[in-house]
Amino acid sequence: MKGAVTPRSRSVRSGQRRDPELEAGTSAHYEDPAYYAKTYARRQDDVRYYVDLAVASGGPVLEYGCGNGRITLPVARAGVRITGVDLSAPMLGDLRAQLGREPRGVSSRVSVRRADMRALRLGRRFPLVICPFNAFLHLYTRADVERFLARAREHLTPRGELVFDVSMPEPAELARDPDRAYATPRFRYPEKDGPGTVVRYTERFDYDKVRQILFVSMEFSPVEGGERWMTPLAHRQFYPQELEALLHYNGFEITALRSDFSAAPPDNQTSMLLYHCRPRRAVRPGRG
Repeated sequence: MKGAVTPRSRSVRSGQRRDPELEAGTSAHYEDPAYYAKTYARRQDDVRYYVDLAVASGGPVLEYGCGNGRITLPVARAGVRITGVDLSAPMLGDLRAQLGREPRGVSSRVSVRRADMRALRLGRRFPLVICPFNAFLHLYTRADVERFLARAREHLTPRGELVFDVSMPEPAELARDPDRAYATPRFRYPEKDGPGTVVRYTERFDYDKVRQILFVSMEFSPVEGGERWMTPLAHRQFYPQELEALLHYNGFEITALRSDFSAAPPDNQTSMLLYHCRPRRAVRPGRG
């Protein structure tokens, strides 16, 4: 989302039904598929992990937050049918364009739906439901989490598995000065037609302690001059014990909790938490 660089307001607006700041922080990062694809092209550990899970499950797979197919396409190429759900029209448009260039045997395995993952009801069940790469962090309230988990549960077979990953909250990052711009190396911002623009890139971090939401402002400044722009991103920060309670009270049991797409349990060096969950079986009351 290109526009003038504007710092975010730090006021708490929990009483409002509609929060434009959160809406922008949920959507803007996904409005430029070319930039997204370039930025995360080297992120492969999660792709391999989810592809292996999909193959082991036998499919079909339901993926929440499929974006432009970073995980969806490798799953389909591995021979597994997958339904991808996302709210971003630009990302899904790019995914559909890529599917048009895939062999028929791959593209036929992919279904795409534009929808809110808290509300969509497909009327089908899957042995594996995944929610990769921090898509879960766009669930900003307890009600959001409860609605999503209810939908995920409806889409699981009786012994199906929900798997998702979230970044571990980092106290040092949350305590950063919101007025300080953190610079990173300049790079060439991709363009659809042309060589791209070399930009200076900085980030600002502003943590709302009451709502536990980290607001990131990604700022781009063309080296050769021109209009600067800013892309906002909002991520809810979930702590491990908090997530354990949310899953438990919404009918899930954690079957595995892993660190950074490995088999290792989390520790103080963990950056990504990986949850494997199953619906809890109802406990029948004893007979008197």
